[in-house]
Amino acid sequence: MSTLYEVRGSSAVITLNNPPVNGLGLATRQAIVAAIERAEADPVVTAVVMTGAGAAFSGGADIKEFGSPKAMSEPNLPSVVALVEACSKPVVAAVHSVCMGGGLELALSCHYRVVAAGTKVALPEVKLGLLPGAGGTQRLPRALGVEAALNLIVSGEIVAAELLAQVPGQKLFDRVVAGEVLEAALAFAAEVAAQRPLPRVRDLPATHANPEAFFQFARNMVAAQSRNFPAPLRCLEAVAAAVNLPFEQGLRAEREGFAALMITPESKALRHAFVAERAASKIADLPPGTPLREIRQVAVIGAGTMGSGIAMNFLNAGLPVVLVESQAEALERGLARIRGAYEAQLSKGKLKQDKLDARLALLRGSLSYADIAEADLVIEAVFEDLDVKRQVFEQIDAAAKPGAILASNTSTLDINTIAGFTRRPQDVLGLHFFSPAQVMKLLEVVRGAATGHDVLATAMALAKKIRKTAVVAGVCDGFIGNRMIEQYARQAGFLLDEGCSPEQVDRAAEAFGFAMGPFRMNDLAGNDISWAIRKRRAIERPEQRYSQSADRLCERGRFGQKTQAGWYDYRPGRREALPSPEVAALLAEHRAALGLQPRQIRDEEIVERLVLALVNEGARLLEEGIAQRASDIDMVYLSGYGFPLWRGGPMCYADSLGLFNVLQAMKRLARNPMDDAAFWEPAPLLQRLVAQGKSFNG
Repeated sequence: MSTLYEVRGSSAVITLNNPPVNGLGLATRQAIVAAIERAEADPVVTAVVMTGAGAAFSGGADIKEFGSPKAMSEPNLPSVVALVEACSKPVVAAVHSVCMGGGLELALSCHYRVVAAGTKVALPEVKLGLLPGAGGTQRLPRALGVEAALNLIVSGEIVAAELLAQVPGQKLFDRVVAGEVLEAALAFAAEVAAQRPLPRVRDLPATHANPEAFFQFARNMVAAQSRNFPAPLRCLEAVAAAVNLPFEQGLRAEREGFAALMITPESKALRHAFVAERAASKIADLPPGTPLREIRQVAVIGAGTMGSGIAMNFLNAGLPVVLVESQAEALERGLARIRGAYEAQLSKGKLKQDKLDARLALLRGSLSYADIAEADLVIEAVFEDLDVKRQVFEQIDAAAKPGAILASNTSTLDINTIAGFTRRPQDVLGLHFFSPAQVMKLLEVVRGAATGHDVLATAMALAKKIRKTAVVAGVCDGFIGNRMIEQYARQAGFLLDEGCSPEQVDRAAEAFGFAMGPFRMNDLAGNDISWAIRKRRAIERPEQRYSQSADRLCERGRFGQKTQAGWYDYRPGRREALPSPEVAALLAEHRAALGLQPRQIRDEEIVERLVLALVNEGARLLEEGIAQRASDIDMVYLSGYGFPLWRGGPMCYADSLGLFNVLQAMKRLARNPMDDAAFWEPAPLLQRLVAQGKSFNG
C-alpha cells in the first residue's frame, strides 16, 4: 500500500508508504489525492497531518519510473501539490529523516511544516540536469529567502533542517523538534485547526534588496562553475522568475525550464549515470539473500603507494588493518605515507585530530605473514608480475584462516590463474582499486570462475561500506577499464605516427571533456607501467600492433612525472606539463624511420578515434559477458577514467550519436592504411543492435 490513512482524534494522518524513501510514484500520488479528498469529506476531520513511513518523509521522484510514461501521468506532482495547497483544512507536514526533491516540494505545498532535527533537506534535481518542476523554484525563495534558496537549488547539496531553520526570516519550518515529530505535528495541528485564512507559501513575497545586481553576479558565478551543464543557469533563471514575476507566471517559467532541460543530452546523460550507478550493484545470477561473510579485520600485502591507499579505505571505514611488507624500510615508508596523508587532511581542516588518532590506532605494520592469521579479508597489492603474485598468494594461502577472502589488486592479470595458486579458489577474487586508491571512487570487482556467491556478495557490500562504486567484471586481460583503455592508447599512438603531437591529442581529448588526455595520463601513471604490459603483449599476442614511439620514449628513461620527463617535460616539485623539444624530435625521427610523412589531423578525428575505440572494445566485452551491461561500462569510465559526466560514459555517448552512425564511422576508420583495420571491424553486438534498431542502453 503506497499511502496509509487513519484518523487520530480530529486529525487525519496521511502516511506515505513507498519504501525505501517514499518515492512519489504514480500509485503514491493517486493515494495522496484520494486521502486528501477523504479528509475533506469527513466532518470529524479538522486538520490533516502528512508524514512518511520508515526512514524518510519523501526522497522525491520514484526512480523506478524515470523515463516512463508514469512519471508525468496525472495526477502528476504539480497537480498533487496544487491539490494539497488548496485543501480547505490545514495540512501540516511532519517532516523527518529525508526530505528531498519532490518531497520538499510536497512539504512546501502544506500549510505548515514541523520538522525533526537532523532531517536532510535538498532539492537535488540539478544533479540530474534538471530543475525542481513542482514549484520548488517558486516556493522555496518565498519560504527561505532568495539567496539561501538559490544556493540550495543551484548546488543541489544536502543541508540539515536545523541549519535552514536558522536563516533569518525563514518561513520554511514552523517548528523544529528533537523528539517524535508525528506527535509534535498532531499537537500543532490541533492548535491551528481553526485558523483561517490558511497560510500558503505561494502568497509570501519573494524579494531581494537589489535583485538586478544580485542575479547578474550570480549568473557570472554559476556560469563559471557549471561549464557544460545547462541546468544550474536554468535553475537561477527560474528563481529570478520567482522574484520578477507573479506566482503563476513564475510557475509557467519553471515548467518551461524543466521541459527544456528534460530533453537536453546533458540531463539524459546525468539521469543515465544516476540509474547506472544503482544498477551496477545488481548481479543477475546472485541469489537473493545470499549470506555475507563478516569482515572485521583486513590485511593488505604491500605497503607501496597502492597498498597504503587501499589500507586507508578500510581505516576510514573503522576497520582494523595490518599492513604487511617484506622489508622494514618499505614498511616504514608505507606507514609514514598513511600518516602523512592524514596529517595533510588535518592541516586543511578536512579531518579532526580525534578522527586521525582513531584511524591510526587501527593500523598495524608487520614483516610477517603470520600476522594475517585473523584477517577476514586479505588484499594483495604487490608488483604486477605473475611470478611475484604466485609467491605472495602461496604465502597468503598458508597463513590466512579458513573462510578468509583472498583478493588481488591486479589491473590486468588472470584472476583464475592467481586463484590456482591457492587451495581455495572459491575464496579468491579481484579487487582492482584505482590510484590514488583512497580517493578514486571506482572498484572493479573481478569474479573468477570459482569465486563463491557469498564472496562476491560480501565484496559488493564491502564496497558500499568503503564508499566505492563497485562494478563486477569477468576475467580477461585488463578486465573492463584497462582492456578498453589499451585500445584508446593504441589509437593515441597511431595518431602520433600520423602527425599529431602529444599536446594536440591531449588538448582535443580534454576539450571533449576528459579530465586528462592520454599522454598526460600516462605521464602521471608512469610510462614504464604500460611499457611492461606491451613487452608482455609482444610475447602473448605478437599480432597486436602498437606505435613504437612509446617504447622509444621509455628507452630514454622518460617515464613521466616521477622522472620529470615523459611525453612532456616537468619542473621539480611541479606537475605542469611542458611541451618537450626532445619528444618532438624523437617523433620526427620515428616517422622518418617509418617513411611516414606527417599529415594535418583535425581534433574531430582525434576524438572520434579515441572514443570509438572505447566503444568498439566495450561492445566486445558485452558480447563476451565480461561486463554485465552497457551501463556498467559507463560507470567504470565515469568513476575511474575521467570520462565527461555530461556525456554519460562511452556507451551512452555512442547511443547519443546513433549506433548506425557509429558503425559507419568505424567502417571509414578501417580504411585508414596507418590504422588497425582488424580492430575497426565492428563488434558483432554492435552490428546486431544496428540491424535491430536498438541501442546499448535500451
